[in-house]
Amino acid sequence: MYLKNAWYVAGWSRDYARGLKPETFLGENIVFFRKEDGQTVALEDACPHRKLPLSKGRLQGDLVECGYHGLTFDCRGTCVAAPTQPDHVPRRARVKSYPVVERYRLLWIWMGDPQEADPDQIFPIENYGSPNWGSTDGGVMDIDCNYLWVADNLLDPSHVAWVHVTSFAGAGTDDQPLKVEKTERGVLVSRWIMGQLPSPYYADLVKFQGPCDRLQHYEMCFPAIALNKSVYTPAGTGGPGKPQVGKTYVNISYNFMTPIDENRTRYFWFQHRNTDPDDKKISDRMNAGARAAFEEDRDILVAVHRGMANMATPNIDLGLDAGAKLFRRGLQQRIDAQHTA
Repeated sequence: MYLKNAWYVAGWSRDYARGLKPETFLGENIVFFRKEDGQTVALEDACPHRKLPLSKGRLQGDLVECGYHGLTFDCRGTCVAAPTQPDHVPRRARVKSYPVVERYRLLWIWMGDPQEADPDQIFPIENYGSPNWGSTDGGVMDIDCNYLWVADNLLDPSHVAWVHVTSFAGAGTDDQPLKVEKTERGVLVSRWIMGQLPSPYYADLVKFQGPCDRLQHYEMCFPAIALNKSVYTPAGTGGPGKPQVGKTYVNISYNFMTPIDENRTRYFWFQHRNTDPDDKKISDRMNAGARAAFEEDRDILVAVHRGMANMATPNIDLGLDAGAKLFRRGLQQRIDAQHTA
């Protein structure tokens, strides 16, 4: 069901502190905490004795003590103390540990074989930290649907014409043809919309007046990371292969989907733009607008998940589903290869 050998976002770094914090990702119960030196640890949230969650225990320095009988585990998941039998610590008493890395203000977790966890495989954020790029604080929301429905949505530029009428919609988003490409890291669905006014969300953000050429770049990368790029350039200056001009506006929405289980998804995002790097008012307004749009998505996706799980009649696919179907096939091939290995 999941690609385990991959990096997923576990949360914003700011949301993890010294205390024991229980979470569920990919159907696995995990407890997080920070060591005394500030490094983050992730362990299986279940004592091997009677499976009481370790998150119901307590921290003793950098050790986790079970709240039932005091079995104590180090940061690698090894039991180092058994108070009820101090001279015989059970050799099989250990819990799974998960590699974690902090990067881009996010905490990343590797859910598969720890020996395969390479931090260099964490999804790259171009221009991160550049003084010329502005960013939003970002956000997080839980969506009561399977993560693949969210992935489908983020590979579908057309839905904005109906779901996001007051934000991301605009002329051409309902009927202009889409280009679908398979990439090394996933699938890209894109199109240029020429000579139209900017969408409502971007109307006051672009640095020019009048019609624009607009690129919708919807890219989904394995295991479930979306890079949605919006490019606005004065009419007549855009199009495939054309270089950016001085007034070209670029905003990239980074979207990270982490499955909680088969029916729930935790959705993280932030935006990165090539203008106004120090303007907090713009960042806050963009962040609020993005959250409002994602709330609209959540309402749709929860209903889609429920409808597809309880079909009375067969569903159909449309041409706009080509990118989503291609991504699902590629992901399943990687999951199958992982199981074979």
